[in-house]
Amino acid sequence: MDTWTAFNAGVALLLLLDLGLFHRRAHTISLREAALESAVWIALSVGFGLWILASHGRGPGLEFFTAYVIEKSLSVDNVFVFILIFQYFRVDASISIACCFGGFWVRSSCAVQ
Repeated sequence: MDTWTAFNAGVALLLLLDLGLFHRRAHTISLREAALESAVWIALSVGFGLWILASHGRGPGLEFFTAYVIEKSLSVDNVFVFILIFQYFRVDASISIACCFGGFWVRSSCAVQ
């Protein structure tokens, strides 16, 4: 199995775990739960970045961490947009995760051609 296949399989597995196990039931996510889940995803990303740094060298490692910080800052901007849209349409907090994942799957299926 080449590196990209392993990477994509790992991402798919983590998404399936997230959807199928951790967010199986609709509920309002507490601040503690959100912080813990964010810490786990950040730790996984940092671990992957350290693996890139160790296996591919300083240049690719710095490129990964630079891109990660930029993407993380842009994703925070998206959170505010989601909050505005969910408040406008009066989406219950207990189903907001399902709405986000549904949008993700629809967008992902449109991107595959």
